[in-house]
Amino acid sequence: MKIAAETRTRRAAWTKSKLRPALRNLHFNLDTEFDNESGHLLAVYLQVRKGRAAEVLELTEGIAYANYNSGGKLLGIELLGPCKIQVLDQISRNEPRVIKEFLKKNIPAQMVG
Repeated sequence: MKIAAETRTRRAAWTKSKLRPALRNLHFNLDTEFDNESGHLLAVYLQVRKGRAAEVLELTEGIAYANYNSGGKLLGIELLGPCKIQVLDQISRNEPRVIKEFLKKNIPAQMVG
């Protein structure tokens, strides 16, 4: 039993050391903007990393934008209206699973069309 416990400990340490660079600097935040008169959701920003945007890609004309830092890492996604879930899948395709899950689980239903 002691050998199995030591193996699990080493495996956990190895996994953490391998994942740490990919998960470094993650910062999850969800900002929303509502119309003051109607209460309708106008915009959502899903932040996955802190940083300054060096590039903004328009993914769905006038609706979905992805912000990237100078190293090409996704900083966040801004939605100004409903978009297809495939757009989020496309944006997060090369991101760690934790980012994919954050995006899918936290996007308001009104913003998925």
